Amino acid sequence: MSEHQERVSRALDSLRVELPSWGFANTGTRFGKYLQAEAATTIEEKFADAAEVHALTGATPTLALHVMWDLPGGLRDTRKILDLEEEHGVRAGSINPNLFERQEYKFGSVCNPDPGVRRMALDHLLESVEIAKALRSRDVSLWLADGSNYPGTQSMRRRIDWMAEALRQVHGELGADQRLLVEYKPFEPAFYHTDLGDWGMALLMARQAGEKAVVLVDTGHHYAGQNIEQIVVWLLREKRLGGFHFNDRRYADDDLTLGSIDPYQIFRIFHELLSDSEALATTAFMIDQSHNLKGKMEAMVQTVCTAQEIFTKAALVDRERLAALQDECRLVEAEECLRQGFWFDVRPLVREWRVARGLPEDPLAALRAGGYVERIRSERGARNAQSVSSYA
Repeated sequence: MSEHQERVSRALDSLRVELPSWGFANTGTRFGKYLQAEAATTIEEKFADAAEVHALTGATPTLALHVMWDLPGGLRDTRKILDLEEEHGVRAGSINPNLFERQEYKFGSVCNPDPGVRRMALDHLLESVEIAKALRSRDVSLWLADGSNYPGTQSMRRRIDWMAEALRQVHGELGADQRLLVEYKPFEPAFYHTDLGDWGMALLMARQAGEKAVVLVDTGHHYAGQNIEQIVVWLLREKRLGGFHFNDRRYADDDLTLGSIDPYQIFRIFHELLSDSEALATTAFMIDQSHNLKGKMEAMVQTVCTAQEIFTKAALVDRERLAALQDECRLVEAEECLRQGFWFDVRPLVREWRVARGLPEDPLAALRAGGYVERIRSERGARNAQSVSSYA
């Protein structure tokens, strides 16, 4: 085995990417939902789809769950999830509370001026922790839509205090091996101020919550042109990087498929992560994309394959040589050393790894040839045609 083959094999053997249950369901934009005949409409169908992606790629053993959408009965539904894990060979991954759909959250959830609504939101978060414990899930992944649209309409200072208190209480209920992932977003649905608007706010809130709280970086949740890998480096230095929601964007939070716009950015992020092997071992890689137009199964397989290829490119960077060039300020040579990994065609080596692991050489082609999409399209088509235009 060549040195490149060995490094690629080690990288791919270590890479695990979590699939989102909602990525298999019908989704849309704020203007409406675009229905796909093969979209999953039940948790059973989501697990089946996730298992097919894992069988094709060998890299997706967990499925992120959204409490309101996937466990509407709360803790009562965990038995069903455990049975589905055993049936499909895919485990429950991160548990995602929902603090943005109920009408009571119009003015916020844990930051709402109404103490009764704040209590409702906190109870939901605490139940989410218990669900995660019952499913042996390490991560409770929190995104808050809380914010305001107009100056003077909310007290930003008081809302920080309410949020900090809620996260401290949630942190206090985490199990020994559990984590609270704190996600941030500059805007949408709030357009004047968002209570967790950037990585610095998320980091401060994680610190105040406790040592098991870490920051979740969604690659779409940034202003245009922001240096995301620098944010990653800061979080690595502070030992507070928890994981990623992977997607791509052209303008803002577009939820496009990974690498479809800027694969070099994903490469640079992976490069920084691979420079810290200790942090890499605990970093969660999760997909969070809205496949409105692409076929959901195809888009998911395409995304995982892209992640595998870009990750292996980053693994091929000669970091020892790069560090020496950086120390000597040999700018062009240092940049070319980094770019050499990005431009290396890893696809033949990735195909060899797949064949050696008993996986399809081309997962996307195997999906298209295997008949799975046609079968679920036939089975689910009539039900999807009757779906109402609302997010699920």
